[in-house]
Amino acid sequence: MIGKNFSLLFFLKKPKNYVCGTMPIYMRITVNGQMKELTTSRKCDPELWDQKSERAYGKGGYIKELNNHFSTLKVKVFEARLLLIENNTIVTAESIKNLLIGKVEKSKTIAEVFKNHNDQLAALIGSDYSPETLRRYKICFGHTLSFIKWKYGIEDLEISKLNYEFLTDYLFWLKTVGKCNHNTSMKYIRNFRKIVNGSIRRGWLTRDPFLGFKMSMEEVKITPLSKEELKALSEKDFSCARLDQVKDIFLFCCFTGLAYVDIKKLKRSEIVVGIDEEKWIFTTRQKTSTASRIPILPTAQLIMEKYADHIQCINNNRLLPVLSNQK
Repeated sequence: MIGKNFSLLFFLKKPKNYVCGTMPIYMRITVNGQMKELTTSRKCDPELWDQKSERAYGKGGYIKELNNHFSTLKVKVFEARLLLIENNTIVTAESIKNLLIGKVEKSKTIAEVFKNHNDQLAALIGSDYSPETLRRYKICFGHTLSFIKWKYGIEDLEISKLNYEFLTDYLFWLKTVGKCNHNTSMKYIRNFRKIVNGSIRRGWLTRDPFLGFKMSMEEVKITPLSKEELKALSEKDFSCARLDQVKDIFLFCCFTGLAYVDIKKLKRSEIVVGIDEEKWIFTTRQKTSTASRIPILPTAQLIMEKYADHIQCINNNRLLPVLSNQK
């Protein structure tokens, strides 16, 4: 016995249909309650075996060689455990056994783990996640691979190589090469942290590289438009039809309090007549999944009527022809 979380035991294992004679000697490696057994390729007469000392007793040359073999195996087990620790590889009974028998486990890579995460997220679109969430993680995935190429000159990196330096350099890359502001960079880092946390829970990372890493966001002061500014915007004529459309959608957001993502998914069927005989928006906010009941003010009503026959709204069963957020 070596310790609470790690132990090594040599013992005789009775073969099937055993009657008498020597028995094979096995060693059992236990890590955090998980056990793996290996043969020592040696046998011993049960009458010459002392289980308390885990050694054979006697003065013959074979007995001496037998006990020396056990001492050598014990050293190899400790060396394997130390090697796993030095390589930041999770120490398990199986990983020690694999090293002893020469079986090399393929280390998980960042691209492999990240892609698997995104594939699972994509399968849950419409139930647990939105297309926008998947889009953000895909962008973060692309940024991560570009950073690895920039820093290490390779296409991928073992997940076990993640450390504090990786994160600080990644943040630097996002702000400089990636041209992201501080808060946008932090959002990508937070997305990446979900990948890291999953790797820690699965035992692919032995320590958290985010330990000591500051994830603070900078406060953004938002000044709402005044009544006069809203009036000036609504009366502004744009020669470009696209800009005029963007203006209308923005004003609809202002006069309903709905976010862009909620306006984009708003269906015509979500416009209902309330008990006051006036039109209301009955919808569910995407970000908070909370039901909202919003009265339609005159300005919002005019915008709805303007696009009532718009081909995009008719074909997609949408209230308004919302362009992409970039446009």
